[in-house]
Amino acid sequence: MTTLSDGLQQKVDAVVETLRTIESDYQPATFASSYGAEDMVLMDLICKYTPNIEIFTIDTGRLPEETHAVMQQAEAYYDCQVQVYFPDKKDVEFYVTQHGIDAFYESIDLRKQCCGIRKVAPLKRALNGKQAWLTGMRRSQAVSRSELPISEWDESFGLQKFSPLTDWSNGDVWTYIKAFEVPYNKLHDQGVASIGCAPCTRAITVGEDIRAGRWWWENPESKECGLHVQQTRI
Repeated sequence: MTTLSDGLQQKVDAVVETLRTIESDYQPATFASSYGAEDMVLMDLICKYTPNIEIFTIDTGRLPEETHAVMQQAEAYYDCQVQVYFPDKKDVEFYVTQHGIDAFYESIDLRKQCCGIRKVAPLKRALNGKQAWLTGMRRSQAVSRSELPISEWDESFGLQKFSPLTDWSNGDVWTYIKAFEVPYNKLHDQGVASIGCAPCTRAITVGEDIRAGRWWWENPESKECGLHVQQTRI
């Protein structure tokens, strides 16, 4: 039997309690997984304890090969169906034709336009008709998430948003993954802490912020893609 420290076990129990509340009171609810380490922890817990919470992912068309590999591995490992959403082909074609395939390097505005097409628009479709959505975000990931609550009303999408792992440390996440042999993205073994689209993701060095490898050419305060905008807490 796998055992965790008392502190981490208490965090796990708290997450399971939150998941069961969501499953009971916020149906239909869905979990947005990008197959990063935190998301694999939540996927593991949802599949084990609250299978009525749906799971989806967004394939932006620019994902690393390693992300597709763990998607396939997780599908075989868990008896949980994951809905995959893609960006609108015409929107992608227009952006690339007008600005170029890698125009997101040129300005924050062009980068956010790309994220809007490849991430935010599919997210809106995924959340349509849902009462709540879940994320694997944590407070210690970035300065833009330092005050992240477990539960908040998402005004942009008109539903409740939950981040059950908000008070978990990076060490907590990896202790859980190793203890329960949870599948994970092999880019993490190459020093990549936060994984997004391939051209917008790099490894970090010792002492860098966990999300320093995402859009590294921008200031830390701007490093969100539009999926997560700070909303009113409850």
